Amino acid sequence: MSFRLFDAPLREPSQFVGFAGNTIDRQSENRADDSVEKALADPSTRLLLMHGGRLYLKSGDGGFDPWFGAKESQPLEASLDLGVLLGFSEHGPVLAVPAGIEPEQLPETIKAIDYRSVYMQGLIDEAAAGALAQGAALLAWHASHRFCSKCGTESEMRAGGYKRLCPACGTEHFPRTDPVAIMLTATPEKCLLGRGRHFAPGMYSALAGFIEPGETIEAAVRRETLEEAGIRLGRVVYHASQPWPFPYSLMIGCFGEPLNDDIQADLNELEDCRWFYRDEVRSMLAREHPGGLVTPPKGAIAYNLIRAWADSA
Repeated sequence: MSFRLFDAPLREPSQFVGFAGNTIDRQSENRADDSVEKALADPSTRLLLMHGGRLYLKSGDGGFDPWFGAKESQPLEASLDLGVLLGFSEHGPVLAVPAGIEPEQLPETIKAIDYRSVYMQGLIDEAAAGALAQGAALLAWHASHRFCSKCGTESEMRAGGYKRLCPACGTEHFPRTDPVAIMLTATPEKCLLGRGRHFAPGMYSALAGFIEPGETIEAAVRRETLEEAGIRLGRVVYHASQPWPFPYSLMIGCFGEPLNDDIQADLNELEDCRWFYRDEVRSMLAREHPGGLVTPPKGAIAYNLIRAWADSA
């Protein structure tokens, strides 16, 4: 009997999604309370500057550069004391720092571009996009968790940004990640796609929903599919995951096996939900559908789920 536990591609599917190319050495066991100060004293330190869901990029003839030095960041009103240490790259320490200057006040050589556009348009390389996801999630968590949930006192950043400590009651608070199940219900012939009311024109995607406390990934996949589409699932198989900095989620992509065909869509959640056959899905992926229907863009985990199924025959 052959050993099949690791009978899988050397490059797993998660490496093909947006925001998943992070190469930073996080050194999670070595985050001292003064690690940000030490990093800022290192001339090799590079910063990602963020403000209002946008990444600041230096623009030039060679494209966009997301990296700033500590001195470079000062005219952009970077709050260095609120920076978080993401870890270390081959170039040195890497920090994510909130900037204070508003986008309309930026010089012409610097652009403020929203995170989604940065990855969809491929404005920075995969490693930088992965660092963006890490930094954006951490900064968003700090911004929304300034006060101790136990006693209400304003807490203080510790461990390079990976902990907040309440000075009054001593409670420690740690960054959170919200797990989201995203699932493609499929048979060998067809797959189930839905359309949300906020989607771009003609776009259909895999169904998705937050995983609730005390719920397994598989149970969440079955519950969300039944709630949104009225489809009961049998087997559930994990495929890939994606960091998603909106604000600090982890998309967990799965395939589900349908046990019935009759759709009963929740039209409070969805604008439409229906079965698509493989040839039609392939035309949607290629942006050649005669009715103008499309899938999510490359880089989205939904695209990768749909693509993997379409190419499986």
